[in-house]
Amino acid sequence: MFDRIRILALGILVAATLPAAFATADPAPTLGDYIVLVNNDLGMHCMNQNHQNLSILPPYNDLQAQVIRRGDATRLPQLVTSGVSLEYSFPGNTYSVGKTDFWTYAPALFGVTLAPNVGLTGRSLSGTFDLVGNIYRADGIPLTPFMDATPTVEQPYQVAQVIARDGGGIELTRAHPVAPVSVQVTCVSTGCHSSENAILNAHSNEGGFNPANRPVLCAHCHGQTPLTGPNPGTAGWFSLRIHEKHSFIDQSIPGIAGCYKCHPGAQAACSRGTMSTDHGLICQDCHGNMEHVKSTIEAGRIPWVNEPACRTCHTAQYGEPVGQLYRNSVGHGGVLCSNCHNSPHADFPSREPRDNQVMVDLQGHAGVLSDCRVCHGVNPTGAGPHGIMAASAVEGEIFTAAGRLRVFPSPAQIGAGCRIMAASARAQEGRMLVFDVRGRTVRLLKAADDGDGSAVASWDGRDQQGRDVPSGVYFLKWDDGREQAAGKVVIVQ
Repeated sequence: MFDRIRILALGILVAATLPAAFATADPAPTLGDYIVLVNNDLGMHCMNQNHQNLSILPPYNDLQAQVIRRGDATRLPQLVTSGVSLEYSFPGNTYSVGKTDFWTYAPALFGVTLAPNVGLTGRSLSGTFDLVGNIYRADGIPLTPFMDATPTVEQPYQVAQVIARDGGGIELTRAHPVAPVSVQVTCVSTGCHSSENAILNAHSNEGGFNPANRPVLCAHCHGQTPLTGPNPGTAGWFSLRIHEKHSFIDQSIPGIAGCYKCHPGAQAACSRGTMSTDHGLICQDCHGNMEHVKSTIEAGRIPWVNEPACRTCHTAQYGEPVGQLYRNSVGHGGVLCSNCHNSPHADFPSREPRDNQVMVDLQGHAGVLSDCRVCHGVNPTGAGPHGIMAASAVEGEIFTAAGRLRVFPSPAQIGAGCRIMAASARAQEGRMLVFDVRGRTVRLLKAADDGDGSAVASWDGRDQQGRDVPSGVYFLKWDDGREQAAGKVVIVQ
């Protein structure tokens, strides 16, 4: 029943706290005095399984969590930052040595000798989170995608067990988030290159590079923010060079299939969130194609630090602050956005049931955290996450765009729809977005070039899932990276 009162924001279901008269009658899950919200910081962590020749990324996984003391009719929920410890483990995946040869080559790659099953940050496959502000973090877990019972069969969606305990060691609550990791990053297994030897031998001998000096750590010359910080390295960002050298894939293997040649991939299919599975978005809709990724880094973008933002397709009310990554952003009550919506590329509800388990345990169903009682204990009467945006404020924000769209007919009927034209010669580079009067994103439309310098899109009056929208005013916004334009249309049943 609660599904009927969710806010649809291009597939991100944002729950507003509703007046009691509209509260769900569904029974609340049985929860204790505490809950833990926990997720992985990325939709997928990658690692090389074999490091004897070249190493792109070591085994290195992250979990981030917040502990909340639940509220009730007289007390608001509180983020807990004292008197509680948080521990993690991976039942059935208790060792990594032997599943990868990383520990053999770590001295040559990173100049450190590591104890078995201990990663670069000193963490093992079980341990305790560190508290940073009000966020509990476990960074650098040396996790592999191989269970103890089947050490040669990759299972990219590993499940962690996270337990919160009080000062006396008594368990308060637990959660089971996914810590995704895949070895589907090799250039050989995808069939693109014949061997790692061939890759190294074909590498330009720049800056004293010698393919015989193995193992080769790619980040030694090519900056990778997780390993080198915001330093491009002596030979340029790894992301820049990879997308630059493989830009031909835009034509030969367009779309997500090309991305999956390097990113996990054929088996892992790491883009699995609602944006992908329910709304049909692919990598290029947010990141652009290979050429775009390359050119934006050349223009100064720092990979991993400057990435696509939710606010690109949503109004400011539903987006993260300017200059801040989604995965680092907080919203209602200081809760991490990803604790309610999940990791990038695995946004709730995910295609993978394991991703959804945290929410199923908390609220009885998959999807974004939408049952206020999970944290509040009751259905409060005030404004909830993201609040409610006045129509006048939404219109004012959208119409800051310099240009105006031509829309006809208006009013338009469901089914027949309307035709929208923007003065733009970059139809393939742009996005046409439809918003309702509250600023919620209703539809992402594809535009075509009509041949006379205009980008043209059609809207049939239906949302991203093909459902008829209610009658009313809808705002339109065009952005091709150079030109922006706005308009509005009245839809009638």
